[in-house]
Amino acid sequence: MNDQMLTSRYPELSGLDDAGRALLAKAHRVELPAETVIFRHGDRCDHFVMLVSGHVKVVARSSAGRELLLYRINHQGTCVLTTSCLLGNEHYPAEGIAETDVVAYLLPRSVFQQALDQSPALRAFIFDSYAERLAGLIHLVQAVSFESVEQRIIGHLLQRADESGVVKESHQLIADELGTAREVVSRKLQTLAQEGWLELGRGRVILLDPEGLKKFSV
Repeated sequence: MNDQMLTSRYPELSGLDDAGRALLAKAHRVELPAETVIFRHGDRCDHFVMLVSGHVKVVARSSAGRELLLYRINHQGTCVLTTSCLLGNEHYPAEGIAETDVVAYLLPRSVFQQALDQSPALRAFIFDSYAERLAGLIHLVQAVSFESVEQRIIGHLLQRADESGVVKESHQLIADELGTAREVVSRKLQTLAQEGWLELGRGRVILLDPEGLKKFSV
Protein backbone atom coordinates (compact mmCIF):
# COMPACT_ATOMS: atom_id res chain seq x y z
CA MET A 1 0.00 0.00 0.00
CA ASN A 2 2.91 2.37 0.54
CA ASP A 3 3.60 2.59 -3.18
CA GLN A 4 -0.06 3.46 -3.87
CA MET A 5 -0.07 6.17 -1.21
CA LEU A 6 3.13 7.73 -2.52
CA THR A 7 2.21 7.58 -6.20
CA SER A 8 -1.11 9.25 -5.36
CA ARG A 9 0.65 12.05 -3.43
CA TYR A 10 3.50 12.57 -5.91
CA PRO A 11 2.21 13.07 -9.49
CA GLU A 12 5.78 12.61 -10.77
CA LEU A 13 5.56 8.95 -9.70
CA SER A 14 2.37 8.17 -11.62
CA GLY A 15 4.32 6.44 -14.42
CA LEU A 16 6.62 4.52 -12.12
CA ASP A 17 7.96 1.20 -13.41
CA ASP A 18 7.32 -2.11 -11.64
CA ALA A 19 10.75 -2.14 -10.04
CA GLY A 20 10.17 1.32 -8.59
CA ARG A 21 6.76 0.36 -7.20
CA ALA A 22 8.23 -2.70 -5.53
CA LEU A 23 10.94 -0.60 -3.93
CA LEU A 24 8.52 2.11 -2.76
CA ALA A 25 6.47 -0.58 -1.05
CA LYS A 26 9.41 -1.02 1.33
CA ALA A 27 9.12 2.55 2.65
CA HIS A 28 7.74 2.83 6.17
CA ARG A 29 5.33 5.48 7.38
CA VAL A 30 6.15 7.75 10.33
CA GLU A 31 4.09 10.34 12.17
CA LEU A 32 5.89 13.02 14.16
CA PRO A 33 4.45 15.80 16.34
CA ALA A 34 5.31 19.44 15.84
CA GLU A 35 8.69 20.60 17.22
CA THR A 36 10.25 17.16 16.86
CA VAL A 37 13.94 17.34 15.93
CA ILE A 38 14.05 14.95 12.99
CA PHE A 39 17.81 15.03 12.49
CA ARG A 40 20.71 16.88 14.07
CA HIS A 41 24.07 18.11 12.85
CA GLY A 42 26.41 15.13 12.72
CA ASP A 43 23.69 12.47 12.57
CA ARG A 44 24.13 9.62 10.11
CA CYS A 45 21.64 9.69 7.24
CA ASP A 46 19.92 6.33 6.92
CA HIS A 47 16.70 7.09 5.01
CA PHE A 48 15.44 8.95 1.96
CA VAL A 49 12.59 11.17 3.17
CA MET A 50 9.31 11.75 1.31
CA LEU A 51 6.97 14.14 3.10
CA VAL A 52 3.25 13.67 2.48
CA SER A 53 1.88 16.20 4.96
CA GLY A 54 3.16 18.89 7.29
CA HIS A 55 6.10 21.29 7.22
CA VAL A 56 9.75 20.78 8.18
CA LYS A 57 12.40 23.48 8.42
CA VAL A 58 16.08 22.76 7.88
CA VAL A 59 18.46 25.12 9.66
CA ALA A 60 22.18 25.63 10.11
CA ARG A 61 23.52 26.91 13.43
CA SER A 62 26.65 28.92 14.15
CA SER A 63 28.91 28.17 17.11
CA ALA A 64 27.27 31.15 18.84
CA GLY A 65 23.85 29.57 18.40
CA ARG A 66 22.58 31.83 15.63
CA GLU A 67 20.20 30.04 13.28
CA LEU A 68 19.97 30.33 9.49
CA LEU A 69 16.97 28.87 7.70
CA LEU A 70 18.26 26.88 4.72
CA TYR A 71 14.91 25.78 3.33
CA ARG A 72 11.55 24.26 4.17
CA ILE A 73 10.17 20.90 3.14
CA ASN A 74 6.43 21.00 2.53
CA HIS A 75 3.96 18.29 1.56
CA GLN A 76 5.06 16.30 -1.48
CA GLY A 77 8.63 17.38 -0.75
CA THR A 78 11.99 15.70 -0.35
CA CYS A 79 15.07 16.87 1.53
CA VAL A 80 18.06 17.99 -0.55
CA LEU A 81 20.52 17.49 2.33
CA THR A 82 19.22 13.98 2.97
CA THR A 83 19.68 13.07 -0.69
CA SER A 84 23.15 14.64 -0.71
CA CYS A 85 24.19 12.75 2.42
CA LEU A 86 22.91 9.45 1.01
CA LEU A 87 24.71 9.97 -2.29
CA GLY A 88 27.97 11.00 -0.63
CA ASN A 89 27.75 8.76 2.45
CA GLU A 90 28.06 11.86 4.63
CA HIS A 91 26.55 12.93 7.94
CA TYR A 92 24.00 15.70 8.27
CA PRO A 93 25.53 19.22 8.27
CA ALA A 94 22.34 20.85 9.60
CA GLU A 95 19.22 20.26 11.68
CA GLY A 96 15.69 19.35 10.58
CA ILE A 97 12.73 20.34 12.80
CA ALA A 98 9.04 19.62 12.32
CA GLU A 99 7.15 22.93 12.33
CA THR A 100 3.79 21.12 12.31
CA ASP A 101 2.65 17.56 12.79
CA VAL A 102 4.31 15.57 10.02
CA VAL A 103 3.56 12.40 8.07
CA ALA A 104 6.39 11.03 5.96
CA TYR A 105 7.58 7.86 4.32
CA LEU A 106 11.18 6.75 4.84
CA LEU A 107 13.04 4.66 2.30
CA PRO A 108 15.97 2.82 3.94
CA ARG A 109 19.47 3.55 2.66
CA SER A 110 19.85 0.08 1.09
CA VAL A 111 16.55 0.45 -0.78
CA PHE A 112 17.54 3.96 -1.90
CA GLN A 113 20.68 2.48 -3.46
CA GLN A 114 18.61 -0.22 -5.14
CA ALA A 115 16.30 2.47 -6.53
CA LEU A 116 19.26 4.19 -8.19
CA ASP A 117 20.48 0.91 -9.68
CA GLN A 118 17.24 -0.86 -10.61
CA SER A 119 14.51 1.69 -11.39
CA PRO A 120 15.16 4.34 -14.06
CA ALA A 121 11.87 6.08 -13.25
CA LEU A 122 12.50 6.24 -9.50
CA ARG A 123 16.09 7.32 -10.11
CA ALA A 124 14.83 10.16 -12.33
CA PHE A 125 12.39 11.26 -9.61
CA ILE A 126 15.15 11.31 -6.98
CA PHE A 127 17.56 13.35 -9.10
CA ASP A 128 14.88 15.71 -10.44
CA SER A 129 13.66 16.56 -6.94
CA TYR A 130 17.26 16.91 -5.77
CA ALA A 131 18.13 19.32 -8.58
CA GLU A 132 15.03 21.43 -7.98
CA ARG A 133 15.71 21.86 -4.28
CA LEU A 134 19.44 22.32 -4.78
CA ALA A 135 18.64 25.29 -7.02
CA GLY A 136 16.71 26.85 -4.15
CA LEU A 137 19.64 26.32 -1.79
CA ILE A 138 22.03 27.93 -4.27
CA HIS A 139 19.67 30.92 -4.50
CA LEU A 140 19.94 31.29 -0.71
CA VAL A 141 23.75 31.23 -0.88
CA GLN A 142 23.67 33.91 -3.56
CA ALA A 143 21.29 36.06 -1.51
CA VAL A 144 23.44 35.79 1.62
CA SER A 145 26.62 36.49 -0.34
CA PHE A 146 25.53 39.26 -2.69
CA GLU A 147 22.40 40.96 -1.34
CA SER A 148 22.29 43.53 1.46
CA VAL A 149 20.41 42.75 4.65
CA GLU A 150 17.81 45.32 3.60
CA GLN A 151 17.25 43.56 0.27
CA ARG A 152 16.91 40.20 2.00
CA ILE A 153 14.41 41.62 4.50
CA ILE A 154 12.33 43.15 1.71
CA GLY A 155 12.46 39.92 -0.28
CA HIS A 156 11.34 37.96 2.77
CA LEU A 157 8.45 40.34 3.46
CA LEU A 158 7.25 40.22 -0.14
CA GLN A 159 7.38 36.44 -0.11
CA ARG A 160 5.53 36.02 3.19
CA ALA A 161 2.89 38.76 2.86
CA ASP A 162 -0.74 37.65 2.57
CA GLU A 163 -3.15 39.03 -0.03
CA SER A 164 -3.69 42.11 2.15
CA GLY A 165 0.03 42.83 2.32
CA VAL A 166 0.33 41.74 5.95
CA VAL A 167 3.25 39.68 7.26
CA LYS A 168 2.29 38.11 10.59
CA GLU A 169 5.77 37.66 11.99
CA SER A 170 7.72 39.24 14.82
CA HIS A 171 11.07 40.96 14.30
CA GLN A 172 12.72 38.01 16.05
CA LEU A 173 11.12 35.47 13.74
CA ILE A 174 12.19 37.44 10.66
CA ALA A 175 15.72 37.61 12.07
CA ASP A 176 15.72 33.85 12.68
CA GLU A 177 14.51 33.19 9.15
CA LEU A 178 17.29 35.34 7.67
CA GLY A 179 20.06 34.31 10.05
CA THR A 180 20.73 37.78 11.40
CA ALA A 181 20.22 39.69 14.66
CA ARG A 182 16.82 40.99 15.77
CA GLU A 183 18.32 44.44 16.36
CA VAL A 184 19.43 44.61 12.72
CA VAL A 185 15.96 43.65 11.48
CA SER A 186 14.25 46.15 13.80
CA ARG A 187 16.54 48.96 12.68
CA LYS A 188 15.98 48.25 8.98
CA LEU A 189 12.22 47.93 9.42
CA GLN A 190 12.09 51.23 11.31
CA THR A 191 13.94 52.92 8.45
CA LEU A 192 11.57 51.45 5.84
CA ALA A 193 8.59 52.54 7.96
CA GLN A 194 9.92 56.09 8.24
CA GLU A 195 10.30 56.18 4.45
CA GLY A 196 6.64 55.20 4.07
CA TRP A 197 7.03 51.73 2.60
CA LEU A 198 5.42 49.85 5.49
CA GLU A 199 3.77 50.10 8.89
CA LEU A 200 4.86 48.21 11.98
CA GLY A 201 2.44 46.59 14.39
CA ARG A 202 2.69 44.11 17.23
CA GLY A 203 3.81 40.84 15.68
CA ARG A 204 3.13 42.06 12.16
CA VAL A 205 4.41 44.18 9.29
CA ILE A 206 1.98 45.85 6.87
CA LEU A 207 3.29 46.51 3.37
CA LEU A 208 1.83 49.78 2.07
CA ASP A 209 3.21 49.55 -1.47
CA PRO A 210 4.40 46.02 -2.31
CA GLU A 211 5.06 46.77 -5.98
CA GLY A 212 6.99 49.91 -5.17
CA LEU A 213 8.92 48.07 -2.47
CA LYS A 214 9.87 45.39 -4.97
CA LYS A 215 11.29 47.99 -7.36
CA PHE A 216 12.96 49.86 -4.49
CA SER A 217 14.93 46.79 -3.44
CA VAL A 218 16.39 46.07 -6.87
